[in-house]
Amino acid sequence: MDVIAAISTANALSAIGIVRVSGEGCFAICDKVFQPDKGGLFSDARPREMVLGRLLDRERRAIDSCLAVRFPGPGSYTGEDCAELHCHGSPVVLGEALEALFAAGARQAGRGEFTQRAFLSGRMDLTQAEAVIDLIESETAQAARNAVEQLGGALRRKIEPVYDRLLDLTSQFYAVVDYPDEDIEDLRREDMLRMLRSAEETLGALLATFRRGKILRQGVPAAILGRPNVGKSSLLNALLGYDRAIVTDVAGTTRDTVEEKAVVGGVLLRLIDTAGIRDTGDAVERLGVERARSAAAEAELALLVLDGSRPLTDEDRAAARAARTAPHVIVIRNKSDLPQSPAFALPEGTGSALAVSAREGTGLAELEEAVAALFPAGEVPPGQVLTNARQAEAVERAVSALRGAGEALENGLTPDAALSDAERALAALGELTGRTLREDLVARIFERFCVGK
Repeated sequence: MDVIAAISTANALSAIGIVRVSGEGCFAICDKVFQPDKGGLFSDARPREMVLGRLLDRERRAIDSCLAVRFPGPGSYTGEDCAELHCHGSPVVLGEALEALFAAGARQAGRGEFTQRAFLSGRMDLTQAEAVIDLIESETAQAARNAVEQLGGALRRKIEPVYDRLLDLTSQFYAVVDYPDEDIEDLRREDMLRMLRSAEETLGALLATFRRGKILRQGVPAAILGRPNVGKSSLLNALLGYDRAIVTDVAGTTRDTVEEKAVVGGVLLRLIDTAGIRDTGDAVERLGVERARSAAAEAELALLVLDGSRPLTDEDRAAARAARTAPHVIVIRNKSDLPQSPAFALPEGTGSALAVSAREGTGLAELEEAVAALFPAGEVPPGQVLTNARQAEAVERAVSALRGAGEALENGLTPDAALSDAERALAALGELTGRTLREDLVARIFERFCVGK
């Protein structure tokens, strides 16, 4: 493969910036852009040992004092010769370094090309490769823990025993058929059925983690609902920790949905601040109210905000009806810092409410506890959670194939009738880890990645 290079750190001012190079001949290319202070060539430096020197531009003029390190293959990240230049984090310096590498014979790396080479060289399977971008994009500690465990092979280790048992089953069947004169133990229906059901149970439990995986990666869609002026936008600002939404005493200030992410109780919420639900003659506000109802219907969680300083109104009841279209509802009695109305009552069917003052920031800890209770981390070990639709779809196909194989045996069909389903399950699991995968699918997977990783 040709030599690729890319800036692996953010395109912004920073203390340190890293340029990564990989491919056969990359050390010779680095010799043209890096000059060790102690003399000699970078390509002769000891592996995995930082070397201080000068970074040279394409005209071999010094542009930085930096550190360089080389990682000979196959024990490198990509499985081939790799090098890194650790420079001062000036975008100008990093750009000049990259241009010098291009002039010396390297080319710009594509999105995810370093990790793709690691996958193709066998340094990691596909679940580990996908964990790299999951780790980069993680927005909660739980998501980061799951990603780093997958990067260490936790998901592969969960799947491999099932794959190996299915491989043993199919290979034994073909051995019996192809070599009838050999003393090979025939397959017993009971043993086959027991193995297929065990594999189906293991993969079924894995498939059930996908909902949790989506929450880890994407967050919980959470609509903030209520009539005008109950403090919905103030609650959004309080949860975010800064003023994102405009807050005024004028009813109907929020006329469209405002979406932001916040970690509440350790759970990533995709918060949607909505227009106050009420009947209005204003065409623009009416459209906002309809969007509020739509947001509630599509949300996983509704935060129903009520004004505890005022009596319950028909508009509050309408907001409560909209909130109940979501699977989960938390009722918030806002403005607890004001004198509470003796006529205040909860809408029918909403249960208890949390006392909160969005303006003062009180009661938010109790709200965080309520969110955490609704979306617990669960007992699934980190790393054994499916985090994307590709993974879930492959496991689902494997489970379906195993179920079909088991049903064939239970219905009295011969083992060869179940074999094709077992092979379909094998193919699906192979696709999950990357043992059997089309080139176009590989390319599509790595399009998610950033350049330099």
